[in-house]
Amino acid sequence: MDGWPVIKSFFEAKGFVRQHLDSYNDFITRGLQEIIDEIGTIETDFDEFNVKFGKISHGNPVIKEADGSKRVLYPSECRLRGLTYSVPIYLEMCAESPDGELSDPAEVFIGDLPVMLKSVSCILSNKDDQDLVNLGEDPNDPGGYFIVNGTEKVIVAIEDLAPNRVLVEHDDRTDSCIAKVFSTRQGFRSLVKVERKRDGMLDVSFPSVPGKIPFVVLMKSLGITSDQDIVMAVSGDQEIQKELLDNLENSMEISDEQGALDVIGKKVAIGQLQEYRLKRAEDSVDRYLLPHIGTDREDRLRKAYYLGIMAERVIELALGKRAEDDKDHYTNKRWKLAGELLKNLFRLSFIQLTRDIKYQLERTYARGRYDSTRQSEFIRKSVRSDVLTERIRHAIATGSWPGGRTEIGRASCRERVF
Repeated sequence: MDGWPVIKSFFEAKGFVRQHLDSYNDFITRGLQEIIDEIGTIETDFDEFNVKFGKISHGNPVIKEADGSKRVLYPSECRLRGLTYSVPIYLEMCAESPDGELSDPAEVFIGDLPVMLKSVSCILSNKDDQDLVNLGEDPNDPGGYFIVNGTEKVIVAIEDLAPNRVLVEHDDRTDSCIAKVFSTRQGFRSLVKVERKRDGMLDVSFPSVPGKIPFVVLMKSLGITSDQDIVMAVSGDQEIQKELLDNLENSMEISDEQGALDVIGKKVAIGQLQEYRLKRAEDSVDRYLLPHIGTDREDRLRKAYYLGIMAERVIELALGKRAEDDKDHYTNKRWKLAGELLKNLFRLSFIQLTRDIKYQLERTYARGRYDSTRQSEFIRKSVRSDVLTERIRHAIATGSWPGGRTEIGRASCRERVF
């Protein structure tokens, strides 16, 4: 059976870059607001008010000329004049008093966001072939790229290991078995490992805590202090339970949650007082250990049971009851398209903007220029839109993405690619 007619009809209906367009459209329509809701507010250090965020929206591509006039901006003009094809982003902000009372929201311009051609925010998205020709565009151009400083840029998709998925493997260098998970939450990625060494001892490692922590100690710090409860949290298989006996004996001197937390505290706050050590240990466990499960104190028990699952799998691998996971298999991989990459970039850029807004608010307040009757104007003047604009533009223009990734944004060659 000849499959080419089916393939041809698929590309005629969907195009070559539909996946990037859908990803970007989802980022514009849903992802932007999700990020705003995640951050929520700016907490200031003075007692007058905090800044609360509302709805985010975007306008149409426009250009402001030297005489102050504004008009519609088209991609062809951006190519010729070395401009960036972008839309203005507006965010509702209001002052929240200490008693929870909100002022009238003010729509504030926070920056410009580059537009993917043929996306929902692009002025070409609903044009027919003749309109495209009149605007200096090629009707066969599928879009899916950006125009930054006059240069066409494509965001290259990244193949990455699936987040929040436990993978087990052998480490031939240390002759040990490892269960690992890339715990991801709101753009933050934490690698958590449960390692079974040759002698059968289980250790756990995660960010912010140097070295490794005995598995039983970490389980007790999460609220499961009984040996029997720890064993049952791992497995009901007696053969696997026997593998835990040496681990339980090595941690017999630690009998309560506070004692286990102090062991972690001695690693993250060496030489500090016990009260400070416990606080740092709790902060590390809540924020950096399996953050995708949660970052509150109430989530610790769920984290303990998740670690129990990881321990069970790593012991099963050591006993030959489970095979290694193939990290190159596509069930364990995910594609990060333009929308998700831009979402991570926008989140970090917006966090930087909120810090700058907080600094501007507190500096103005300290100089005695605060007027309680003009809170909206006070907030609007504290927003420097170039903070967000330049960081996003620079990342797409150079291909240098947060997290040390490079060559994500590349100049397009539509004659060759498309």
